[in-house]
Amino acid sequence: MEEGTLEIDDISLYKRICGYRDKNLKTIEGIFDVHIIPRGNTFIVNADEERRTRVLRLLNVMGDYLHTRDAKFEFDDFDVKYLARTIASGQSIDPGEIDRLKILIQESGKSVVPRTLHQAQYISSMHRYPVTFGVGPAGTGKTYLAVTVGLHYLLTGRVERIILTRPAVEAGENLGFLPGDLIQKINPYLRPLYDALFDLLPFERITSLMEKGSIEIAPLAYMRGRTLNKAFVILDEAQNTTRSQMKMFLTRLGNKSRIVISGDVTQIDLEKASNSGMLHAMKILKDIEEISFIRFDKDDICRHPIVEKIVAAYDKHDTMDKSQKKS
Repeated sequence: MEEGTLEIDDISLYKRICGYRDKNLKTIEGIFDVHIIPRGNTFIVNADEERRTRVLRLLNVMGDYLHTRDAKFEFDDFDVKYLARTIASGQSIDPGEIDRLKILIQESGKSVVPRTLHQAQYISSMHRYPVTFGVGPAGTGKTYLAVTVGLHYLLTGRVERIILTRPAVEAGENLGFLPGDLIQKINPYLRPLYDALFDLLPFERITSLMEKGSIEIAPLAYMRGRTLNKAFVILDEAQNTTRSQMKMFLTRLGNKSRIVISGDVTQIDLEKASNSGMLHAMKILKDIEEISFIRFDKDDICRHPIVEKIVAAYDKHDTMDKSQKKS
């Protein structure tokens, strides 16, 4: 392996790149599997050419970003990991994106920060694109992050309302035996959306916003015939939409609105999985520049550590089962 060096003239800037007791450098070493030697005001990077080039680029990016910030600003763990993993993956990087990825709900003081690169890309996509698909297993933060960004948009006046919806598809349970009208029957299916809201703001505040119509939670069937202007619209469990339902939903998009569609295509509860509106949309909409697709995997799961193992075990079983059926 060869050495590469980067000299920083400003010693204060140099120390801020290193972090307290070189913690930033240790994080970078772990992600890139390289050795960084801080010497005087120079970084010495020992690695093969590709990794060395990317690490030196990262250190330059960190220095350029710090130039734009207050002298007291220090990188936190998320900042360094986001920048490092983005550059390690070979993607283009905008350091200023860091600020947009950290969502602060000022009324409650709740701060939400993505834990993985895919989560960061998901939040970034919701800011940049009118339509974002989040596809992946349970526990990866698809619903929670979408609700967080939507609530942030509502409370800062970027939209006038949040609309949260799910298809009324039974997953082994019998919807018909539940008491009440359609809204009462569908409420248990909408519970994850309520849970996310109540985690971000007090119950009384969410209730008040719902009474004013600023937050609406409704079954997908209630979307037909509407045009949703200046709204942040979230379709959860989208893998259980039919093709016609997905088309209907997507065409509700109005002016100054955002649509976020989340689902897990391995958990389709329709009689025929091939009829999933989400699967169909992913195929026919993939070339539209204004639509973004973010794909999560088991490494993005942020629930109890055992959940990742459970998902991996089921994935392995399903793969073996499909292989046996083919043979």
